[in-house]
Amino acid sequence: MLVARLFLLLAIVAEVAGTSTMSLIGQGHGWWGYIVMYVLIAISYYFLAFAAKKISIGVAYAVWEGLGISLITVVSIIAFDANLNHQELFGLMLAVVGIVCVTLGESHGQPNAKKNADKPAKERSFSTSTRCES
Repeated sequence: MLVARLFLLLAIVAEVAGTSTMSLIGQGHGWWGYIVMYVLIAISYYFLAFAAKKISIGVAYAVWEGLGISLITVVSIIAFDANLNHQELFGLMLAVVGIVCVTLGESHGQPNAKKNADKPAKERSFSTSTRCES
């Protein structure tokens, strides 16, 4: 699981670098900027795919996207002098809270499909930590 989290971290770093490159392209850095951006985004998806082998894709994608957005915002403020209004800051805070909730709700060990494989279809659930009953 530690290796999967390392791959997820590398995916986030590559996404932040690739997306931040878009701002440089907008400032006139030519076609080299596009090449760098596409390579970094491809690397990001590559590492995300490896992370998703051990971390459920929903959790991996939520963490990747949410932390990516948060870090891109920080980079934009520091490197590109971006300004955020209160509504944008509140939305970013909600994203971070959502990431924490998703990560805390992540089940450790086997993926849910393997845990539920021996149960009848009626008893299967998407999550072993919470279950909706009628």
